[in-house]
Amino acid sequence: MSSTATKQKETSAITHHQKFEGHTLWVYGAIHLPGGQRIMTCSGDGSLRVWNTKSGKQIGEDWRDGDSQVWSIALSPDGKKVVSGSLDGAVRLWDIDTCKVVKKWTGHADIVTSVCWSRNGRRVLSGSTDGTARQWEVESEETIENILASIETGHERVYAVVYSPDTALIATGGLDARAEYPIKIWDAKTGKLVATLKGHTVTVWCLAWTKDGKTLISASSDSSIRTWNTTNWQQTAVLVEHTSAVIGIAISPNDRILATVSRDKTARLWNLDNGQPISSPIQHADEVNCVSFSAGGKQLATGCRDKNAYIWDVAAILREAGLDDLLSDPKVS
Repeated sequence: MSSTATKQKETSAITHHQKFEGHTLWVYGAIHLPGGQRIMTCSGDGSLRVWNTKSGKQIGEDWRDGDSQVWSIALSPDGKKVVSGSLDGAVRLWDIDTCKVVKKWTGHADIVTSVCWSRNGRRVLSGSTDGTARQWEVESEETIENILASIETGHERVYAVVYSPDTALIATGGLDARAEYPIKIWDAKTGKLVATLKGHTVTVWCLAWTKDGKTLISASSDSSIRTWNTTNWQQTAVLVEHTSAVIGIAISPNDRILATVSRDKTARLWNLDNGQPISSPIQHADEVNCVSFSAGGKQLATGCRDKNAYIWDVAAILREAGLDDLLSDPKVS
């Protein structure tokens, strides 16, 4: 059998574990909820929805607060709340038990494209196409702008924001008016620029920090994924397999697997121990917008422009590739 035929056979073998149908526009976000039995999605149709991962059926009614498209969601560290970012520029805090908005922060002048929690759950970070990054104090009635003004990033549009694990730093990326498309690192307390990371040649769509804080990972419309050493801010690797813009990334809970999704209609898994791809691409019917790992790293959720979300069996893919050990914690040297 030719290598091409073998590759096609491998590709067809990766089928979704579950499919979630119901949204009427693109799915922009898909996250796993505590307990391992539910995922939550958000969509351009203005809703957040909760799904049973075994049956694939929606649980309860749509979560809505107006009709504005929901572009981003993130689960709180304690698993009790979700924050969302919308087309109307608002950042909303939702209670998972009541399915209601408990707080709404306004201040952004355009789409909130990215949201992130601090590890202690006390702050939320948001990025917007208005070019700013803002921090919000979860337990306070006010934003922390009485302490820290919003960061005017210099990006024409911000598409990605992320806290470092210790919440000391903020990384931002997006669309820039000039030929350079840098990632910028900011001091979270002072709002001062700490470092500028140059390498991507087009819009930066997503950022993720490893839990040990030693590596920042970025992805871009230039089809590349890049890793950065956070001690000296030097680029350490460029991962190139996707053939179009890489829109979403996620790191497994044990920091050993990277998942990426792209406008080339695929998701990919990468071995972060050596930077090599795991298996053939995970094919979708349309461009893929978002990705997340389950708490144990054994399942992957993706959201697609075909208006559906999917779950994939990471454990089975690793087993097929002979890489089961990637689900274990890194070996202590």
